[in-house]
Amino acid sequence: MKNVAINISIATEAIMQNKLRTWLTTLGIVFGVGSVIAMLSVGKGAELEILEQMKALGANNIIIKPVMEQQDEEKQKEQESGKTKVKKWSPGLTVNDMLSIPHVIPTVEFASPEIVVECLALREGMKRTVKLVGVDSSYFTATEFHLHSGSFFNSMQTHNGSAVCVIGWAAKTKFFATEEAIGKQVKCGDLWLTVVGVLQEKKINQQTLKHLGIRDPNLDVYSPYTTVLRRFRNRSMLTKASINRGNNRNDDEEKEPTEEQKNYNQLDKIIVRVKQSNQSTAIAGIISSMLERRHNHSVDFEVVVPELLLKQEQRTKDIFNIVLGAIASISLIVGGIGIMNIMLASVLERTKEIGTRRAIGATKTDIIIQFLAEAISLSIGGGFAGIILGFILSISIEKFADIKTIITPVSVAISFVVAAGIGLLFGYLPARRAADLNPIVALRYE
Repeated sequence: MKNVAINISIATEAIMQNKLRTWLTTLGIVFGVGSVIAMLSVGKGAELEILEQMKALGANNIIIKPVMEQQDEEKQKEQESGKTKVKKWSPGLTVNDMLSIPHVIPTVEFASPEIVVECLALREGMKRTVKLVGVDSSYFTATEFHLHSGSFFNSMQTHNGSAVCVIGWAAKTKFFATEEAIGKQVKCGDLWLTVVGVLQEKKINQQTLKHLGIRDPNLDVYSPYTTVLRRFRNRSMLTKASINRGNNRNDDEEKEPTEEQKNYNQLDKIIVRVKQSNQSTAIAGIISSMLERRHNHSVDFEVVVPELLLKQEQRTKDIFNIVLGAIASISLIVGGIGIMNIMLASVLERTKEIGTRRAIGATKTDIIIQFLAEAISLSIGGGFAGIILGFILSISIEKFADIKTIITPVSVAISFVVAAGIGLLFGYLPARRAADLNPIVALRYE
């Protein structure tokens, strides 16, 4: 044990005598370890982001959204190219579509509507523009919203179109900062709604909201969809009138639809919860075929399986992380080769010293330990500097590239172990060469 301590002491002294060479040697390790930590932090951030997105969209959910009509410029291009097709009449996305899905497909747990109306909310002189969202009670299960106080509206309130609402946490703090919200009223547009429940704060990263194109649920006011349909904006009557006109007219496909016969969507979204996530793709295909028939073979909707999109995104990010890992590995290998070259040069310079040590009783093992200690010290020193660089790189990536990064103790430990391993691996050849020197030849070396 004493000999080991002596060998480490000699290695440390040799390193301190050549500070510039030491620093230049460790640069490769510094950049390599820094790259490894940055890569692992990006990978961990991506993993957390995917999980956050999965929670926001729901792992077992299928989302159905209406497809908006083509813009005037696109229509003009089609007319100029002579490829204009007469659009078949469709009732759009309706409540009946939503109700029929769980009735027809037994593997669907439930289907929930969403209607979004932007309006001005008022409460005792305080005002704020909010999204009034028409839903049913199953919507909160699909989106994994939980109550802070009060209750969700029940099936009777939904059936009757009662003027009640559940508000998000941010809406509560805005309008009821110092008082209990349950039982109080908020005016949304021209409609007074009684608050029956307050949602827990749902913490979702703003970057995630932007990436997924979804709203901040904490700012929303949720009311029964029947209330929004009947009291706020009478989409129900309009859609029934459209359906009657569509059913009574002659099926003349060549006739251009009039403005009154334009597609009108009763719902802005339908969220379908399936019983098993591995069935999502198959059920999405069945829903698409069913809605296409109901919409007179007009594909005026899109069926999205969030899980598939997120898995594809995860695969893309995994490839990105593999590329980063390869780059970091190359940096570490280059750093290791640098250490090996410098150690070989050091062995050559200190040939006489090695001969002297061997002559006074040092064994081959002592020489190997001495040079291995020197190589490992170089790589560990570079590893510490690399960890600091990794923290700086991770913070910079999150700040300037807007990519979420998370540095974990595991990633730091892995980087440190890798740095020590590089020193051990690339330091062994020079150490072995030093140990194999003939003491007599070494003493004569000039």
